[in-house]
Amino acid sequence: MRLRAILPDLWEIVKPLRGQLLASVGLIIIARCASLVLPASTKFLIDDIIGKQRHDMLTPLVSAVVAATLVQAACSFTVTQILSKAAQRVIADMRRKIQMHIGRLSVAYFDRNKTGELVSRIMYDVEGLRNLVGTGLVEFFGGILTAILALAILFNTSAVLTLLALAIVVGISVGMFFGFNRMRPIFKERGKIYSEVTGRLQESLGGVRVIKGYHAEHREESVFSGGVDRLLANILKSLTGVSAVSQSAVVLLGLIGSLVMWIGTREILAGHLTLGQFVTFTAFLAFLVAPIFGVVSIGSQLTEALAGLERTKEVLSELREDHDPSRTHVMPPINGRVEFRHVDFAYEEGKPVLQDFSFLAEPGTVTALVGSSGSGKSTTIGLIAAFAKPQNGHVLVDNVDIATVTLASYREQLGVVLQETFLFDGTIRENVAFSRPEANEEQIMAAIRIARVDDYAEKFPDKYDTVVGERGVRLSGGQKQRVAIARAILADPRILILDEATSSLDSESEAYIQAGLSHLMKGRTTFVIAHRLSTIRRADQILVVESGRIVESGNHDTLLAAGGRYAELYRKQYDLEKNLFLAEGEGDTIDETEPEPAPSPYGRAG
Repeated sequence: MRLRAILPDLWEIVKPLRGQLLASVGLIIIARCASLVLPASTKFLIDDIIGKQRHDMLTPLVSAVVAATLVQAACSFTVTQILSKAAQRVIADMRRKIQMHIGRLSVAYFDRNKTGELVSRIMYDVEGLRNLVGTGLVEFFGGILTAILALAILFNTSAVLTLLALAIVVGISVGMFFGFNRMRPIFKERGKIYSEVTGRLQESLGGVRVIKGYHAEHREESVFSGGVDRLLANILKSLTGVSAVSQSAVVLLGLIGSLVMWIGTREILAGHLTLGQFVTFTAFLAFLVAPIFGVVSIGSQLTEALAGLERTKEVLSELREDHDPSRTHVMPPINGRVEFRHVDFAYEEGKPVLQDFSFLAEPGTVTALVGSSGSGKSTTIGLIAAFAKPQNGHVLVDNVDIATVTLASYREQLGVVLQETFLFDGTIRENVAFSRPEANEEQIMAAIRIARVDDYAEKFPDKYDTVVGERGVRLSGGQKQRVAIARAILADPRILILDEATSSLDSESEAYIQAGLSHLMKGRTTFVIAHRLSTIRRADQILVVESGRIVESGNHDTLLAAGGRYAELYRKQYDLEKNLFLAEGEGDTIDETEPEPAPSPYGRAG
């Protein structure tokens, strides 16, 4: 990506700061003009005060230099305060913007990208904006301005020496521009490597129990070390480039100094220059070449910043799932009729997951999906939750194609308990209230009691203010699952999705929770992926899914009587549960009675 393509994005970033930038430029102009007073005074000091013994000029000259220095310091300090703080605000705004954008991307985007890489995009890539918006770039422009002013004075002093020096400076500048332009891909690659290493590190820290359980510490050390080596190689490569550019500048600037010394001395001996003029010329020549060293010092930073901006632009160019032009309708309050009409879906072209998938779930009914692993059950649930859109066919809710409704209006009427329980690093109460932040304490506690969270939470010293840790690590699997179920109960949804919602529970805990779930399911359209017999038996309809197709459908009794695939799966699960039950020493039969539903704690729909 060329610099020209990034400039519009850079302008959008700095446009809100144009007032501060203009004020800073004005202050820089004043500061740079003040900085010229000292070198300009050398001619008068040497030729007039010392050469002509004009002692009366010494005090005014020194006073002017002191005053100019104070003005320069005050202006520079003000510019630093304005731009440094502005740059940090821009970085904070960009982080918020990228996080908000990423959070609204499709589930498929998160499936393709590692969490650590996305964190790096949000936190690391925008850091370079500090160099684009902050004092570095403005100070560089101030150096350019000073160079222009110095150039005018140099031409007035000696046109020959100035043209010679200018030719060399222009040559150096062009060479450095192309040098840093070629290094930009190196910095862009560094950002990519950094994201990958950060992503893997985050994964290994999150999966520390698995790593230790398989004694794989040395493998993770090797993987991380390899990533660090790649990052080091990239950094060393960029350092070589920066050093080559900077040393080339040093050599060429030394050449300027040598030529000026040679020609300047001959001009003095020929009487064309005074000693004061030569010293002044040399001092102003430093202002002309100073931006060269400025480029060397901030050139790599600016190049890295532009590379980060390119990577940021790549993320922001991803279409958000709520920007689908076909999603224009607001979903009205849901009654709960869900229909799949000849749905085809594939994550990858040529690899179908669902094929001609059709069924109808009436309002208030429970639909259970059973089948072998990879048959398409979770994909069906994902389509109901609008995590993806079918390639062919329609998913209808109350005869409305959910591919045409706004996601916010639809999903706020859903409740989801997934197989992989996710809790935030907060308290038990905060995690339950996540689905409905406006809920009062009575409603939160009602959901907690239905899900039997109180059975264990009351035993903690901090009770419901107990911090669960990252991903709920301080709770057992069953405890986490109960919090997730309480969260769904509090949401009081019109469509409820339970993906192995009781898989982490023991038999006793499940029996208690089934009572709460029975009330929760009542009057709501519920979709269940489960292997537990108690959940399967209670379903109004059971869909047997194999290889992306519905091979059987009906209720428990009719499917069992048919003696087909469902009967086979059921008998296997029945035998498994019976054996587990006997192993626990509970008896020689399975009690198939179900607990009575608990009374409703809500005044909301349901």
